[in-house]
Amino acid sequence: MLRIFFILFVGINVVYGQVKPDSAWMNQKYSMFIHWGLYSELGGVWNDKPIISGYSEQIQSHGGIFSDWYAEVVRSFNPVKWNAEEVVGLAQKAGMKSIVFTSKHHDGFCMYHSQYTDYNIVDATPFKRDVMKELAEACRKKGMRFGVYFSLIDWHFPQAYPISSHNADPLTPEHYEYNLKQVEEIMTGYGPISEIWFDMGSLTPEQSRGLYALVSRLQPRCMISGRLGNDCSDFSVMADNEYPDYKIGVPWQTAASFFPETWGYRSWQQRGEVADKVHEKIESLIKIVSRGGNYLLNIGPMGDGSVIPFEQEVLMGIGAWLDKYGEAIYGVQANPFDYFAEWGDITVKGNNLYLFVEKENRPERILLEGLKGKIKQAEYIGGKPLKTAEEKGTWAVYPEPESTPELPVEVIRIELEEGFEILPLHAFVTGRTLTCENAVPLYAYSSMDYYTGFRSIIAYNWGIQTSAKQLKPVIFYTEEEQGKKIVLTVDGTEKEFLLEGGKKQHPQPSKIKWGSLYRKRSGGLLGSIPEVMLINGRPAGEGWQLCENWQNGEKWEIPAGERRSFLFWQEIEADRETDAAVEIGSGNGVMVLLNGQVLTTHSSGRGNGYNKEKVLLPLKKGKNTLLIKTYNRFEKTLCFSLRPLEDFPVYRLETDACPLKSRSWHTCGIRLANPETRNSAMRLNNLKIRY
Repeated sequence: MLRIFFILFVGINVVYGQVKPDSAWMNQKYSMFIHWGLYSELGGVWNDKPIISGYSEQIQSHGGIFSDWYAEVVRSFNPVKWNAEEVVGLAQKAGMKSIVFTSKHHDGFCMYHSQYTDYNIVDATPFKRDVMKELAEACRKKGMRFGVYFSLIDWHFPQAYPISSHNADPLTPEHYEYNLKQVEEIMTGYGPISEIWFDMGSLTPEQSRGLYALVSRLQPRCMISGRLGNDCSDFSVMADNEYPDYKIGVPWQTAASFFPETWGYRSWQQRGEVADKVHEKIESLIKIVSRGGNYLLNIGPMGDGSVIPFEQEVLMGIGAWLDKYGEAIYGVQANPFDYFAEWGDITVKGNNLYLFVEKENRPERILLEGLKGKIKQAEYIGGKPLKTAEEKGTWAVYPEPESTPELPVEVIRIELEEGFEILPLHAFVTGRTLTCENAVPLYAYSSMDYYTGFRSIIAYNWGIQTSAKQLKPVIFYTEEEQGKKIVLTVDGTEKEFLLEGGKKQHPQPSKIKWGSLYRKRSGGLLGSIPEVMLINGRPAGEGWQLCENWQNGEKWEIPAGERRSFLFWQEIEADRETDAAVEIGSGNGVMVLLNGQVLTTHSSGRGNGYNKEKVLLPLKKGKNTLLIKTYNRFEKTLCFSLRPLEDFPVYRLETDACPLKSRSWHTCGIRLANPETRNSAMRLNNLKIRY
């Protein structure tokens, strides 16, 4: 039995009273997304001209098409080549385990028979058939799970916000009620729904909770996507075509298009070679699954309902690869090691490790650092056995060339003796103080709305080495953490602690020199991590301005508009390694980085345009770089303040001893005992543990 000593799915069992995630959803790994609608009839062309800006499924917006002109397209939308059973059969041959279909996209046209609008494929087109019902029934007939996409914005509904540049508008009360009615008819009229993929809009917390409660009441096992907003979700959704390179501790999914330019059918798309696209999508699938996620690959059928031959061929190529290597994809767990290997990716199932090796980059020797156990055998799946050896306590596998030219990635199956372990090799801490700086973070993906999404830290993990038989942690916290309840895990044993009643201490002051403050505009997303190069101690790049007449603690209100952010940069010089306390005031979101490392990121909703918090900065001796990104999502101005604190008390909390296992290495982790949601940032960056 595998023993992995990091917290992998934190608090995912009970959210909003529902028992989720659904195990079948977790294990499906690979699914089909279908973007098909009225826009498919246009194929990315209006008035005989290609519309080159934006996604083709949003051609009404990007092409500047009047709503009545666009609505006239229904007269010619007659998808006579649509065949639901053939689509399901293609998905099955491709190795996909579910289908997510666009019930309604931003244009408001319903691909099902809605009783709340005649702007639907049955009532408005010559086709007169409910294609979503046909697909749902074909999925049930063939044992395929069925899900739906539902746009939270609607350019056709009269009482919704009009088309804007960003697709993240609020919902009027009338529009929200309309969405509730349509979601209810989908949840009650189309059989079991495996997931509902909400998209866009910027809902109030009450609206997000209302839709979540409605779906969960009608279909308790239906998984709800993170783009519902306000962290009301059962699974996180990455940005379009995003492939995370970090560990995620909640259920998550990446939705991917065949081409980054569009999701809906584009008649003039340059498609390239089938073999190259097969290789690209297999690599993407492996990357997602090896990091614990589900891969949702989109197709964009043509206006006549047929699937593009290029996309069919690519899916069949992926399916051929999965026919041979599917055991390494389906029902597996993420890479159990605390690092990502340069030579490829890893999954695990039972006593088997699966190594995905790019043939073009195949190394002569693969080292499995941190693996403690015994290898029974190693072999290519469907191929020959491979030589293994234990070299100075580290297992090595020797991947000899295989003769499978048609498959871009080879997979090695390693069978191990039961009871093997994976050491937190790259997480070991030197010294006896555990901090956010030397931790291995575990992430979720928080999403207030599409533009206010970011990777949120939900746990810290460390590896420690000691010959002691027990650990007596001392927890140091500040007033920012006071009153929070945390879970401390030592060698798999959990204990809860309330951060109250600690002995107040006043750290010894250090000599700290605060440099000038600079600022520049940043992008319109909270979660994008800024990269700032320093040249001779100053930020490189254009746009930086000296904040003249800056006064510490002064509140700046910068006219910025919605979805805007600013970067603030300051150099801090310390005479020794020490902590410096600052009070930071920010807008609807903030990201704080010190010397290139993210200390904290979090967001707030409407009506919280100025938020203050105290942050401990773990300074190194010499020059340090403080970078603050403050983000405005909802307000008319963006707020910022920065005030160094000369006296900032820290509280020392003694704890009971924790028994240690009889070995020289151990694991330790912390998380919130009762997070607001599974994706909420825990904000314990000031906390330290000494042992």
